[in-house]
Amino acid sequence: SEQWWKVGDIVSTIKVDTVQSRGGGAVTLTNQSATKSWWTLNGTGTIATRDSFNVSSFDDVATGTYDANFTNSMSDGNFSFVGTTGINSNTAYIFHYHTSQAPASGAVRFATETSNNVTAQDQSYIHGMINGDLA
Repeated sequence: SEQWWKVGDIVSTIKVDTVQSRGGGAVTLTNQSATKSWWTLNGTGTIATRDSFNVSSFDDVATGTYDANFTNSMSDGNFSFVGTTGINSNTAYIFHYHTSQAPASGAVRFATETSNNVTAQDQSYIHGMINGDLA
């Protein structure tokens, strides 16, 4: 077998195009707190994903209320969930977990509302992120 490294060699830069597990599949992150899902969504009209990671689809539940469905499930509903939305015409908007449905391993429900009178409202820029353990 060819020896490609020697004990004592020092590597300062690693450059690769793909990292795979020994079996050739995706690498499983362990003992790290990497983001497990994120998205940027246009929530107005016919909702549209701008970009995402580990989100298979979105559901438009009601005005200002959406479900993010995960491609790979979380281990349970006990994950950290944060997000943001924009400001329009001097009105600030809030983004929060929606209490009508508890977070589950396969999806999370969230909502966007005006901050001054807490009225549900669709937003054109909605960003969310999930941290926790994958199943």
